Amino acid sequence: MPDLLLDLNYPKFQEELFDLEKIEQTAFLKTCKKLKQMTWSMVYKDSGLKWEEITSKSKGHDKVFSIRFSNKYRATVMRDEGFIVFISIHTDHDSAYK
Repeated sequence: MPDLLLDLNYPKFQEELFDLEKIEQTAFLKTCKKLKQMTWSMVYKDSGLKWEEITSKSKGHDKVFSIRFSNKYRATVMRDEGFIVFISIHTDHDSAYK
């Protein structure tokens, strides 16, 4: 039974999402649909999402992660109880880790 929720409310994230080309917005929405059908353990194991901790941005219990939503883009996210909180979008995979 899926148990996660999506939080898309960060203003910076929203700006970046609205600035994406339509094809990338569609890829993001497909990823959201996929996430809504998953459990947390499925998210952690999914090879397409490539859920990875960004240790350079993580502080204590506030861990920041990277997920892939297209071949070109990654998003930085945090887990807040049952929510995946989307923080930012990165066109350059390496920039997600800086």
